[in-house]
Amino acid sequence: MKHIYQLFLLLATGVFSQTVVPPANLSTYYDSSNIEYSASNSDLYDELATIIIGSHSTFLTYGQRHNFLYDADTSSNDPNNVTLIYSGDVQPDDQWLSGNNPNTPQTYNTEHVYPRSLLGSGTAEADLHLLRACIISVNSLRGNDPFRDGSGNYFSSNNEFFPGNDWRGDVARIIMYVNLRYNEPFTDVGSLALFLEWNAADPVVDNGIEDNRNTVISGAQGNRNPFVDNPYLATLIWGGTPAQNRWTVLSTEDFEQEKIKVYPNPVQGNEVTILSNKAIIAEVYDVLGKKVKKQNLTSNQKKLNIANLKKGVYLLRLKTDNGIVTKKLIKQ
Repeated sequence: MKHIYQLFLLLATGVFSQTVVPPANLSTYYDSSNIEYSASNSDLYDELATIIIGSHSTFLTYGQRHNFLYDADTSSNDPNNVTLIYSGDVQPDDQWLSGNNPNTPQTYNTEHVYPRSLLGSGTAEADLHLLRACIISVNSLRGNDPFRDGSGNYFSSNNEFFPGNDWRGDVARIIMYVNLRYNEPFTDVGSLALFLEWNAADPVVDNGIEDNRNTVISGAQGNRNPFVDNPYLATLIWGGTPAQNRWTVLSTEDFEQEKIKVYPNPVQGNEVTILSNKAIIAEVYDVLGKKVKKQNLTSNQKKLNIANLKKGVYLLRLKTDNGIVTKKLIKQ
């Protein structure tokens, strides 16, 4: 009885009834025709990981970071300057620390937001998504300490580091990318709860440095940071305080304008007819929330086969290009 109650609670709260879709320029990259960006999609983490791993087509050497990192971290006010993480200092783009750099002074080096010494993957150390230009002394202050909560400007305390109010969201989205791309644990650098909080508290600035980084880095190595493209993806995957949603929300109201009909319901046979003027992906969930049936329906194939289902109460989730709606389905 408890599971049945929880099932209808999901219906009542609309957990299954809402989805977000990426903008047209990102639709192909995020495979929006095949992936459901909804809290009810238990496969979303794995599907996103498949995208960013598969699109990571160019593996840079660590030395090659100099060719791209400073364009990625370019100051929004001056393309010849670099904005440095944690401090917010702005320095000329030729002052990076290296024996191969003939310019002086050399005021900043490369911060691994997920510390280099803790990375399990050899290819991760040169992944531009987790690298930021940083004042040398501030980078040394942070070291490989885990992050902690705080307020105001950056500081270090008891071998923990607070990145500053203006940088905590950037840090959270980088750490979540590292977890998704390389399966590195949150616990080595803080906690998932902390990063979800920061992701919500410090949103992405439209056309700011995070967007610029995503553009430059995807051009250099092929993949994107999905949590910059939409911080709300973290909410869909892990929950927590709802973060900024940068994509379009499609709701049950949008969907129901199509006047989809489902009959008979309750059903005593092995088929349910679903009428719509659009193609539908139909999924059936049992009272435990387990997906027990998935079928694509078209104008030529309108019958959902439920022969394998036992008698009982189910959730019928219907998805079209306009969104998702759920209905109670009873098999007698």
